Amino acid sequence: MKILCDTHSHTVASTHAYSTVHDYITSAKINGLQLFSLTDHAPSMPDSPHMWHFGNMQVIPRIVDDIAILRGIEANIMNAPYEHATQRNVDLPDSLLPYLDFAIASFHEPVFPPAGIKENTKAAIQAIESGVIQIMGHLGNPNYPLYQEEIVRAAKDNNVLIEINNSSFNHSRNGSAPFCVSLIEFVDKHSWKVSVGSDAHISFQVGIFDQAIEALQRVNFNEKNIANRTPAAFIDFLSEHGKSVAEELQPWLKNLNK
Repeated sequence: MKILCDTHSHTVASTHAYSTVHDYITSAKINGLQLFSLTDHAPSMPDSPHMWHFGNMQVIPRIVDDIAILRGIEANIMNAPYEHATQRNVDLPDSLLPYLDFAIASFHEPVFPPAGIKENTKAAIQAIESGVIQIMGHLGNPNYPLYQEEIVRAAKDNNVLIEINNSSFNHSRNGSAPFCVSLIEFVDKHSWKVSVGSDAHISFQVGIFDQAIEALQRVNFNEKNIANRTPAAFIDFLSEHGKSVAEELQPWLKNLNK
């Protein structure tokens, strides 16, 4: 199983990460990627970049050394409506949305203190239904118990991907692995789709999906339901959300597929 896109990585703009955009370009090429995504933390995280960081990502070229770069964000699921947005519980200001190719929403302890299964599930579904999220990040975190099947149903109904996060199987969110596997099983049961992300916090990790792939293969997951297996597949998904990047990258895609 080969996955040619990475949908989740962090640069030094999130100060608990350690690599620059240039570092990621170099490592993406070494690790065999054709596309990667910059998804630094949204403003409610204590060490997140200033909002200008996201608005100014337009200065980053779409293509460098024949590798495509997507401009994303990892938003935080909130336990109340976010003050700079229109009645939604993720910290994505209305003014920022036009600058983003896509958004991940995740639970983070400094922003949303772990709660009970009903409250966690309700908050996750509200994020899914917000209309501004394309991927739900690292839902296997054992600190946030969820009614996983309800989450998968809501994700499918709203065309939102379930992330299978490689770092959840090793150095992040200890104890996530069995919950990630059960999540894959529910996604497979409902014939829905996943996005596989490295959640790299240093460039050497970008495009490294070994443990996530092993879990998917263990479940005999249908590769066609991995939405980021190729650039064309992921860009097609973004086009379903009306994202202009899908049109911008068409010339590159045609050249890539020659």
